[in-house]
Amino acid sequence: MGDDDHAYNVFDFTLNRGRDGPKHFLKDYRQVLLADAYGGYNGVVAGNEITRAGCWAHFRRKVVEAEKAAPEIARAVVEVVRALYSVERQAAALPVAERLKLRQEKSVPVVTGLREKLLGWKEQLLPKHPMAEALNYALSQWEELTVFCSDGAVPLDNNISEREMKRVVLNRKNSLFVGNARGGRTAAILASLTSTCRRHDVDLQLYLTQLLTNLPSVRISDLADWLPDEWKRRQAASPDGPMK
Repeated sequence: MGDDDHAYNVFDFTLNRGRDGPKHFLKDYRQVLLADAYGGYNGVVAGNEITRAGCWAHFRRKVVEAEKAAPEIARAVVEVVRALYSVERQAAALPVAERLKLRQEKSVPVVTGLREKLLGWKEQLLPKHPMAEALNYALSQWEELTVFCSDGAVPLDNNISEREMKRVVLNRKNSLFVGNARGGRTAAILASLTSTCRRHDVDLQLYLTQLLTNLPSVRISDLADWLPDEWKRRQAASPDGPMK
């Protein structure tokens, strides 16, 4: 999921969940990777000098899953996380610098207080207690979870990419027979196009019809004009209405 300056959703295809896939895909990347605590990213982040950011939605989910074992702790954690999201709603329309300022004023004290509570609750629970495992999930990646406190461009969670991946999961049975690795890569390219079209509210059928009709005659140097956001801008600027 690219930022506002790179407004594209890009899928990649690998034959397994190993580290080599992300390592190759992120080979020249040197900024922030927002993800859950999946261990396959560890070597990639260290080797590429990437800043890894944690996902608060994954932490909250683990706490909710352990709620029956420690309902009072679960309620307290959820309330704190809800407060963080409340700040995010206030900051949603702000420029990055102002969003960071608001986070430092309102979110940092909340996060600091939560860590103290997590450490206290951990001392009260047995190591194998379901809630202790949920708390350890957060404490073991506290540095990652608090990256958003020092970078206004980093979201609290990766829910947007999770939702886009869910579309692939729902279609999984239809995708069992992509044929080979080349077919998988083709599916990833098509998923990138359709996902980016949804991101920019592009008429997918009209876009693909025009793209496939014109692509054989498009010069390589003009391919960028057919990215979904660029195509939409050209459509809006056309004096004769939508291009055919």
